[in-house]
Amino acid sequence: MRKAEQSTKLDLERIIFIGRTFEEYLDMFSLSIEALRGKKILDCPAGACSFTAVGNKSDLNVTACDIAYDYSGEDLKKKGLRDLEHAMENMEIAKSNYKWDYFKDIEGLKKHRLSALIACTDDMDKFGINYISAALPSLPFKDEQFDLLLSAHFLFMYANRLDYQFHIKTVKEFLRVTKEEIRIFPLVDLEGKRYEHLDQLLATLVDLGCSIEEAKVAYEFQTKANTMLKIRKNKQ
Repeated sequence: MRKAEQSTKLDLERIIFIGRTFEEYLDMFSLSIEALRGKKILDCPAGACSFTAVGNKSDLNVTACDIAYDYSGEDLKKKGLRDLEHAMENMEIAKSNYKWDYFKDIEGLKKHRLSALIACTDDMDKFGINYISAALPSLPFKDEQFDLLLSAHFLFMYANRLDYQFHIKTVKEFLRVTKEEIRIFPLVDLEGKRYEHLDQLLATLVDLGCSIEEAKVAYEFQTKANTMLKIRKNKQ
């Protein structure tokens, strides 16, 4: 485990370290490898997702950012394996809240989640420079350092824990470090309800000179979680 100041380092037990696969990202954000070539991409917060690992092996330019990356890949893999077992146990109880055409069954879901975790943590130990530790709503990047920023399963999902001020500060920080476009998925909370302050946030983005679009995507695992927000920065 890498050393860090006790006062600032995240307690690993406070997070759940589970992620999605590269293929899920393409479907969640309506993307293709061809459309991503030549762009500098940030995945934030990236968690245990394999988008960075697989993307860079496919000659893309991807950086992952997450509060958990203070820890080594080995530590996070152990944590992720425990979290995955716990999540699959709970999934049996809550499976009626999900659509099972993408993964077919819980065992199929587990294979995807395990694949993402292993790819991510193995890549961290080999290419740690691509995995940056940061705590939102602040990011350690230069203005407009990335062309595209992708943010999955974080902001609006935890509306009961993260207030509107956190959301708006985070989105403004996303805008600061991004040159072209931000995509956020999904637009619902853990109960499948549309984020209650979304219209207020969208109005703020328009005032900031952004073009916005709520776009349906082909990916839907959690019921009603099938829409992403596209925020495009207009050229001055």
